[in-house]
Amino acid sequence: MLHSFVRNYLHITWSTKNRVRLFTGSSKIELKNFILEKSKEIQCPILAINVQPEHIHLLIDLPANVCLSDFTKMIKGSSSHWMNEQNLIQGKFSWQRGYGAFSVSASQLDAVKKYIRNQDEHHKRKTFEEEYQEWKKNYGFFND
Repeated sequence: MLHSFVRNYLHITWSTKNRVRLFTGSSKIELKNFILEKSKEIQCPILAINVQPEHIHLLIDLPANVCLSDFTKMIKGSSSHWMNEQNLIQGKFSWQRGYGAFSVSASQLDAVKKYIRNQDEHHKRKTFEEEYQEWKKNYGFFND
């Protein structure tokens, strides 16, 4: 019998439309809980999550039967719909187009989890935009 063993650890991040700082207090917690539940439905484990005022970080173990773009589309689409349905923020909510997804080796899981957990402290030194541009450079993408 053929058996497949797959580990696709990915660090995924995306921002609110126009990088508007929207998530504070209870909206951060409620959004986090919604995404955790939705991920369980998709059967895609979230190993770490952090909701910042204008962006989100996820560390996932993407199953072999789930496509990255499908996962991200489901999470972003359902959470955007849910945010508007719940009226957690003023006005119509939407995420920016696109996302960043970066592979993570098993040996770096603890470091990435720590990095995601410590976003509040990290962003006192570097903005999300500065960090995102740095990632794009480090991973070989050109600036827009």
